[in-house]
Amino acid sequence: MAEPEINGLEQQTVPKVITFMSSLLQRVAESNDHSRRFQSQKISVFHGLTRPTLSIRSYLERIFKYANCSPSCFVVAYVYLDRFVQMQPSLPINSFNVHRLLITSVLVSAKFMDDMYYNNAYYAKVGGISTVEMNILEVDFLFGLGFQLNVTPATFHTYCSFLQTEIWMQSPLQHLAEPSVNIGRPPKIHCCFNEDESTHQQQLAV
Repeated sequence: MAEPEINGLEQQTVPKVITFMSSLLQRVAESNDHSRRFQSQKISVFHGLTRPTLSIRSYLERIFKYANCSPSCFVVAYVYLDRFVQMQPSLPINSFNVHRLLITSVLVSAKFMDDMYYNNAYYAKVGGISTVEMNILEVDFLFGLGFQLNVTPATFHTYCSFLQTEIWMQSPLQHLAEPSVNIGRPPKIHCCFNEDESTHQQQLAV
């Protein structure tokens, strides 16, 4: 698969899903950064030595601009991130791993969802990492998901609905909690949905 040039791409309108995802993931990362002072968190291949200077929103916009994958891929990428965190509870999303998790989840989502997609070397360039590292991250992410890549239409629409609420959910985290949520200690946050049910309940796992 030929690798296209990055510089020649035209400016595109950023879909709202980028805004929704970046807003949510920013709050999740900041909350889990705080919880690191109280709870030990496993270091993985997704962790950087320092926090990237590029914001989560700017990083997502860069991925959208250059990866040319469909907006649906970003919803599915969010589903994968949620599954990954549920299956790997010792690896919560924080400021040190969110960027690598994002580029990897979008890569995997594009390969699963889209008929045409760029190769790993191209995604590595978009994500600001080496091709070798991109390959390692992809394999680790797939094993972390247990290769559970299928997303049903019901699950897809459930996550779409949740992401849409981010347009007005700008209040502090404790104001977002459902009555059943335990907020007695700093949370490790992910949004857990039962994919076998037609209805869903947001949970902030602690």
